[in-house]
Amino acid sequence: KAPVLASVGWGAEVGVHPNSAWNNPEPEVVLVCDPDGRTVGAALGNDVNLRDVEGRSALLLGKAKDNNASAAIGPFIRLFDAGFGMDDVRRAEVRLEVIGADGFVMDGSSNMALISRDPEELVRQAAGANHQYPDGFALYLGTMFAPVDDRGAPGLGFTHRVGDRVRVSSPKLGVLENVVTTSDKAPPWVFGVSALMRNLAQRGLLGASV
Repeated sequence: KAPVLASVGWGAEVGVHPNSAWNNPEPEVVLVCDPDGRTVGAALGNDVNLRDVEGRSALLLGKAKDNNASAAIGPFIRLFDAGFGMDDVRRAEVRLEVIGADGFVMDGSSNMALISRDPEELVRQAAGANHQYPDGFALYLGTMFAPVDDRGAPGLGFTHRVGDRVRVSSPKLGVLENVVTTSDKAPPWVFGVSALMRNLAQRGLLGASV
């Protein structure tokens, strides 16, 4: 969905490409996995999608999915323990609310029990002998939700407008809330791996044992 360190968190702006006229949020559960492909926790995610771009060609999937601020994760990572685990993910009901500055309101949900592939199978497909993630990874599991409410002219369906407030929620994973802007107006992504290394060096942490 996005390069390492490029996702945004709770309260940040999420971006849709300014050339897109048909786009939508995708409320999802996100699994957090260690370098060995073991799932250690879960969070909520919003996989902002450009439907008009994705629908033109599978070759444009990267353009449809990976734009500035188009991946949101939060509001926290809930680690697996005796009280919360993969079975809770499998049973999760993920709610989506969109509240527009124009008064438009949309409310929907995604039932994880209805997804076609088990979350553990998706993890196995993501990491293994053919593809490794030495620092671990966050895996969006997909959604059963597709917006059908018209926003504007009848039959044209839903699309985001700047200022939309998007809430993705689930009882055991909290509420992830973001406000929509365009990807060119969202704060630019500047904190990459080199910035992380400089930050750690400035704090004297590169020599610390991990």
